[in-house]
Amino acid sequence: MNDQFKSIKAIEQSERRNRRNNKEIKEFIINTLIMIAIALVAGGVLGFVHELTKEPIATMAAREKQAANSKVFESAASFSETILDESLDLSEFETLYPGVDITDCIQALDDNGNALGYVFEVTSHEGYGGDIVFSAGINNDGSLNGIFITSISETAGLGMRAPDVLVPQFIDRYVSSFEVVKGGASTPSQIDAISGATITSKAVTNGVNAALEYFRLYLNGGEGHES
Repeated sequence: MNDQFKSIKAIEQSERRNRRNNKEIKEFIINTLIMIAIALVAGGVLGFVHELTKEPIATMAAREKQAANSKVFESAASFSETILDESLDLSEFETLYPGVDITDCIQALDDNGNALGYVFEVTSHEGYGGDIVFSAGINNDGSLNGIFITSISETAGLGMRAPDVLVPQFIDRYVSSFEVVKGGASTPSQIDAISGATITSKAVTNGVNAALEYFRLYLNGGEGHES
C-alpha cells in the first residue's frame, strides 16, 4: 500500500514538474516572439525614418558644401562635380602628409565654364580633439584664396578659436607652404599660432600645406611663390 502511495505521489510530482517546465517553455517562446516582433517593428520604423530623412539630410549637406565652396572661391560662378582621381598613386603625398586626407577636389568655374582653380576638401587627423575638416580654394597659379572650416571639435576658448584666428591668416596668400610660429607672423608664409592651441594651429596649417602639395603633385601646380 505504501509503495502504491509513493508511486502515485511520484507520478503527481512528475506531472507537476512537467506542467511547470511546459509553462516555462511556453513563456520563453512567447517572450522570444514578443522580442522578435519588437525588433522587427523597431527595424521597420528606423528604416522608414532613415528613408524619410535621407533626402533632406543629403540636401542640407549639399547646401553646406556649396556654401563652403563659395566662401573659398567667391569669384566662381559654379563648381564641377568631383575630379578626385582614385587611381592616382598617392604614395609620395601620403609619405609627406600621413595625417591628412584629401577627401574631395572640384573645379571652380567662371560664367563661361572655364576653370579658375580648385576647391579641396581636407580632413586633418591631427587635431587635439579629433578631425578638423575644411575647404581650401587654390587658383590655377597656385595662390591660395583662403580656407573655410566645416567641422571642428577642439577645446572651447582655445582650438575652437581657429575660425576666427587662423582662417583670416590664409586669405590671399601665394606661398609654397606655411609654417606655424609663436609671437606674431612676420612673413606671408608664417601663421601665428593660437595662444594655448599650438596643436590645433599645426593641424590646420599642415592640412593647408597638404592641399598645396596635392595641387603641385597631381594638378600641374604653378611655380614662382613668395617666400
